[in-house]
Amino acid sequence: MALSPEILSSITVHWGNLADQYSVRRAVQALKNSDLKPVIFHLGGQSHVAESWDRPVETFEVNTMSTLYLLRAILDEGIELMSFDLAGTSEEFGNVDETMRSAYQFSDAGGVIWSEASPLNPQSPYATSKVAADFLCRNYSTGYGIPALTTRMFNNFGPRQSPRFVTGTIITQALYGDIIRIGNTSATRDFTYVTDGARGHLYAAAFGQPGRSYALGYGEEISVLDWARLIIEIGQQMGAWREKELRVDPARERPGESEVHRLGVDYRTFSKETGWKPMISREEGIRRTIEYFQANEVAWRSITHGR
Repeated sequence: MALSPEILSSITVHWGNLADQYSVRRAVQALKNSDLKPVIFHLGGQSHVAESWDRPVETFEVNTMSTLYLLRAILDEGIELMSFDLAGTSEEFGNVDETMRSAYQFSDAGGVIWSEASPLNPQSPYATSKVAADFLCRNYSTGYGIPALTTRMFNNFGPRQSPRFVTGTIITQALYGDIIRIGNTSATRDFTYVTDGARGHLYAAAFGQPGRSYALGYGEEISVLDWARLIIEIGQQMGAWREKELRVDPARERPGESEVHRLGVDYRTFSKETGWKPMISREEGIRRTIEYFQANEVAWRSITHGR
């Protein structure tokens, strides 16, 4: 959707690099001219799990150090905020630590359900970098009164997402081939449409409590295999493609024993405190995402997506 001239005229872009202290401080200094208490949504970062194994230093610089640079600049410049919302991740929960099994919540079927009370057990450099950023926000909230909080969001998907993530790579492979290659098919994820994710950030900033970390997502886990099958089925109903073959590609699996097996969320605490609930069904979200990739091949074709 194109932005109106009125909206565009109210936007100021500050060019810089989150991993560069000078760039971050210059952007924060601009908030001194605000007539109202500003809200900072810290959404930038290196968010690809596989790439965090190949580029761990960059992942920590962009995810962890950038958060520290922002918090220090806010403190040093004396910026009084309404809220500082850090984009966390469901990957922070990782897998069940069997030595702490009694601390977890399980469904009637035996699957783990993640909530704000769940222990953290990150399984990748990406997840660890986000845990560190999460705790920096807590530190600066309790230590200096910066109203910082974290939204641990579960598997956003939708238009404009990189086709290197699972939903995009399934769709782009289906659009231009007969075979779809995916990695671990038994892992489950709690896929949440992007507009619900964006609303989650807004609700957290407006109604969340500083120093807290919130868990939010669709509220229903689904295996990667069933997710791929659902995407293929909806695409066929739309006439986007015909029948496709699914193949498991071991090269797409995470290294060693680092796979996160189950990610399903209990978002009731966040909903109770802020009023947020998901509004877009997965089926509708998938249709919108397929339509985007169909109409915007130029935007994603040059990105490596494993076809």
